[in-house]
Amino acid sequence: MPNIEELMRKAMEEGKFDDLPGKGRPLHLDETNPHADPEWELAYKMLKDAGYSLPWIETRHEIENDIDHARQELQFAWNCYQAAQTEQKPANLSKGEWDRALEAFEKKLEAINKRIRDYNLQVPKAHFQRPILNYDQEAKKITLS
Repeated sequence: MPNIEELMRKAMEEGKFDDLPGKGRPLHLDETNPHADPEWELAYKMLKDAGYSLPWIETRHEIENDIDHARQELQFAWNCYQAAQTEQKPANLSKGEWDRALEAFEKKLEAINKRIRDYNLQVPKAHFQRPILNYDQEAKKITLS
């Protein structure tokens, strides 16, 4: 059985795609939603053009921003802790600050995970769901970087 990529390459070499309609122009694949009610298509387009999207999509963006912010704060704390270790500052002081940063990060992850669980209940299909964050894995990523 021939490989699809081979067939595509051969067809392109033979020029079978040279006279397709719209060649050289951008594709507008998102103009129509096949699942949307056609009577609402204009309303959806107006909302999209105005910068609005579905609430669960907005929630996902907010969650991702909160995750990034929490990771950045922990990374900053880790960098400060590492710098304190190399500068021979009192170990108890820097260790205490690092422990407080880890505790704050854990609390933030708990709140974010609650939002993720709520978000996962809102999405229309399971493949849009976001996995819950694991504190140990997240902290380990920071300390190994």
